[in-house]
Amino acid sequence: MSAWRSAGLLTGAAITALMVAVALVALVWTPYPPTAIDIPHKLAGLSAAHPLGTDPLGRDVLSMLMAGAHASLSVALIAVVVGAGLGVPLGALAAARGGWMDDALMRAADLAFAFPALLTAVMITALAGPGAANAMLAIGIFNIPVFARVTRGSARGLWQRDFVLAARTSGRGDIAITVLHILPNIAAVLLVQATIQFALAIVAEAGLSYVGLGTQPPQPSWGRMLNDAQTYIFRAPLLAVFPGAAITLSVLGLNLLGDGLQDLLDPRVRRQR
Repeated sequence: MSAWRSAGLLTGAAITALMVAVALVALVWTPYPPTAIDIPHKLAGLSAAHPLGTDPLGRDVLSMLMAGAHASLSVALIAVVVGAGLGVPLGALAAARGGWMDDALMRAADLAFAFPALLTAVMITALAGPGAANAMLAIGIFNIPVFARVTRGSARGLWQRDFVLAARTSGRGDIAITVLHILPNIAAVLLVQATIQFALAIVAEAGLSYVGLGTQPPQPSWGRMLNDAQTYIFRAPLLAVFPGAAITLSVLGLNLLGDGLQDLLDPRVRRQR
């Protein structure tokens, strides 16, 4: 792996680790209570007391960003777990069985891809009601066909390999072969895809919160912070800069991490280099 790609992997890992650390710290400590209103100090500038200033209600922006990191990363993580937990078995089943089952599962995935991801999430949360739990469900549902397609595409070619034929000869069934031989060989691909979906889930959660369908008040959210800041964009532009930068940095870190992991774990990429 080239030096600059190694640097990208380390940079992505560092950024991602920082965001996770901030989210974990926010569980037990923030400079101020994230929901504490202090009207006399509203729209305060950067200072020692408030390093990132305050919002129109006097809430500390740094504290809200830290709490928002926990909300955004939690929603994204569970959405990816839901998508992978259902999508990977379905994709593995399609690859193992083939025939009509493969066709049915893949056509269902094609149908899901016919609708824009964020629009689908908006529709689901609008029907089920706003909230972090429904946002997790909505984003997770869209992740299912993504993981199913990736799993099926990666696993299908392995079923004709010699080690799988040897396992069949020894008497192992499709489930045992899938668990013991197929999934371990495509784990790297699934890990890279998980980082990509994690980044997309953060953007989706921010979008849902921006339109009022994601994390609900008084819980801080990066998307809702952007929504609140648009009214004061000319008076206090930094209110929009900070949550936007947090979203951008998180997505950048995860994308760099995913690219670096692909180079590190995929033997085909290593051979090409």
